[in-house]
Amino acid sequence: MPMVMRGGALPEVIQGGMGVGVSGWRLARAVSSAGQLGVVSGTALDALLTRRLQLGDPSGDVRRALAAFPVPELAAAVVDRFHVAGGVAAGERLRAQPMLRVERGEQAELLTVLGNFVEVWLAKEGHGGPVGINYLEKVQLGLAPGMFGAILAGVDCVLVGAGVPGYVPELARRLARREPVTVRVRFDGGEEDYDHRFDPVALLGRTGFGSGAGTRFGSGAGTQFDAGTGPGRPAAPLRRPDVLAIVSLPLLASYLARDEATTPDGFVIETHGAGGHSAPPRGVLRLDAQGDPVYGPRDHPDLAKMAGIGVPFWLAGGAAHPERLAAARAMGAAGVQVGSAFALCEESGLVAGLRESLRTRARTGTLRVRNDPKASPTGFPFKVAELPGTLSDPAIRAARRRVCDLGYLRVPHRTAKGTVGYRCPAEPEAAYSRKGGAVPDTEGRLCLCNGLLAAVGLGQRHPAGRDEPPAVTLGQDLDFLTDLSPDGGPYRAVDVVEWLTGARTARGPISQVVPPSAGWGP
Repeated sequence: MPMVMRGGALPEVIQGGMGVGVSGWRLARAVSSAGQLGVVSGTALDALLTRRLQLGDPSGDVRRALAAFPVPELAAAVVDRFHVAGGVAAGERLRAQPMLRVERGEQAELLTVLGNFVEVWLAKEGHGGPVGINYLEKVQLGLAPGMFGAILAGVDCVLVGAGVPGYVPELARRLARREPVTVRVRFDGGEEDYDHRFDPVALLGRTGFGSGAGTRFGSGAGTQFDAGTGPGRPAAPLRRPDVLAIVSLPLLASYLARDEATTPDGFVIETHGAGGHSAPPRGVLRLDAQGDPVYGPRDHPDLAKMAGIGVPFWLAGGAAHPERLAAARAMGAAGVQVGSAFALCEESGLVAGLRESLRTRARTGTLRVRNDPKASPTGFPFKVAELPGTLSDPAIRAARRRVCDLGYLRVPHRTAKGTVGYRCPAEPEAAYSRKGGAVPDTEGRLCLCNGLLAAVGLGQRHPAGRDEPPAVTLGQDLDFLTDLSPDGGPYRAVDVVEWLTGARTARGPISQVVPPSAGWGP
């Protein structure tokens, strides 16, 4: 049963789940309070949790959410370890948190559960609208613990892209029943996959963490997690969220819909104009004069086929305009997903100066957003907004010392000794080569983990003022600013919702409002 809004209708507008804190809880809560589907990003929420605590959590929001966690001993232990009253001193490094691993990664999994719980809990606080969370299927080790934390907080919808999420509907069902799950993790280099087991009850009842080997979250090895149902009684099932698969073409949607076990509750059809990661063009990769991938007719979704699948769908990528929403609905879609218009609003997690600079440059026609085929370590093309002082600047990129200290996009591989190692083409070239990676694969790669955290004001600090520079992503269609920010000034999330769903005075035929370049149509 697909998710419905108040009044029994599907949402017309899904707020895009822009990564690493841009789609934070404040933005999602504002959109949901305005009557549409607000979405938080599910990427790096363990880092957001620990770094917000280290910066003092001056509003108390993070600690208030942690106080609602169903195993209070675990939440209290995280506060004890990471919270710094008044915030760490200027220039002081932020304490690192454990990285996700295929083996012995329980501490990182716990922080992932807690980080996802906090973000969703805060997004849902104070209103009755639904809230979603967005994941990258590429970040496989974080998917199960992240989704479980979100489910504990009552998340209504899970959106998954950047991969083939056929296993996610069943994953959601099993996690809602608190059952152990297995996620098949791909190893780099065409090696065998690894079956990674995640047991939520065992994790929350018996996770070792703290300052000493004997320290444990909870009351000891025998602690059992039951989410407040009382000792000795079986825990009631949690609510299984709806699952929306983010795909680029009906072909994958049709494949997923062939089997009840893999059929999601809905699809988001995301064309290459959307911000962040996008699917590469079908066929041989060709670049235009600006170095962007060239997309052709085979990359445009056939919406008649999409409508024939019989599952609700939303359109994304250049969809931010009232007439485009009307056109999408006329073509059988339930509505649209919009990212960039929300990324530049006041509730967005982007640092205020970056939002202002992006709006100003877009208004003056000096903002360029590249679809860079090399920037992301994932191998997917990634939109990079060109701004001075960010990783889009070759001088800034060259001056940054390569480091891989967060590891969300690193991938496991088998070492020569048969053990499990991890590598990322954005790490130091020598380290990547030593781990068996091909050095040419490191060319042009950006450390998106550190860069995107810096873009929301949570970047790592380094000696001598060499703090991590930000990386900024945005969609390539910024026409919405003509209406929402004609003078380059600020606007709010509710302004976007009301503009999209309010009076739709047509400026011309739909064929003019939604040109073929938007990627919609046969």
